[in-house]
Amino acid sequence: MTDRELLDAAYKAMEKAYVPYSRFKVGAALITPDNKLYTGCNIENSSYGAAICAERTAIAKAVSDGAGSIDRIAIVSSSGEFTYPCGICRQVMSEFMSEDAVIIMEDCQKGITEIPFKEIYPKPFSKDSLK
Repeated sequence: MTDRELLDAAYKAMEKAYVPYSRFKVGAALITPDNKLYTGCNIENSSYGAAICAERTAIAKAVSDGAGSIDRIAIVSSSGEFTYPCGICRQVMSEFMSEDAVIIMEDCQKGITEIPFKEIYPKPFSKDSLK
């Protein structure tokens, strides 16, 4: 799957976002090593702590379907700008991103960018931290 196709899947997922409070839609689409596609959107809640980001929605769907690793994830938002994952999403992503995993984002003005996950979250808390 190309970056463009992955971004398009993320945009499609974004349209399903439930955002009555922020009105900030986010969509995510990820690919597993066996080329399975999973998508997610952000889902807000009046109890803000109960909200879930698009990235974690897609990851939860993938993991609950048996996926153990993610190779690439595309993240888009209604802002039209690069939308980086929040800290909680970065931590969850660190549990499942493969060694060479990348994040793909698009900005309406600047185009598409691909960033190695290790670059935006170089020192995650991990299972090795629990030793």
